Amino acid sequence: MDITPAAVPADITPAYYRQILGKLPTGVTAITGVNDDDEKLGLVVGTFQSLSLEPPLVMFCVDKSSSSWPKLRKLQKFTANILSDDQISLCRSLSRKGPQKFEGLPCSAGPLGTPHLDGATAYIDCVVTAEVLVGDHYMVVGSVTNMEEGSGDALLFRAGKFGQYLPIEIPAPAEATAARSAS
Repeated sequence: MDITPAAVPADITPAYYRQILGKLPTGVTAITGVNDDDEKLGLVVGTFQSLSLEPPLVMFCVDKSSSSWPKLRKLQKFTANILSDDQISLCRSLSRKGPQKFEGLPCSAGPLGTPHLDGATAYIDCVVTAEVLVGDHYMVVGSVTNMEEGSGDALLFRAGKFGQYLPIEIPAPAEATAARSAS
């Protein structure tokens, strides 16, 4: 299935689009697999998310020009490794081109035989159930077969920079605070 978008207004240039959408933080996820020759494969995406609870489905998007996705596509299974905020160097390693992406990266085989990267926040093992060409990306849907919680907090990406999540303390509404004080 190919989804063709409506005509794009001239003032929405790729640079302006990136500037506006770059304000929204995304998680950083490594999609990993292993081929029949035991070669570990991987790529990094910032579009990984939950798609459905029943059945449990996830989705991510990958650029059509990716040299890694065609190799992973053939496997029809993958692990989504949600990277932790101390895995920036691992993220950069998997973002490179070439076969040395996994050199020095500690990992173990998950239930599907796909790499679970040591230190990731979570591991989500999936089989591919759909792939749709959307604009300049493929949208990939995976059916979740196994999940495992790791450690740490998720690595975030916003406006071209890596970051961490910091919760905001929300004060109690004024009337509730006043009522408690009066008691």
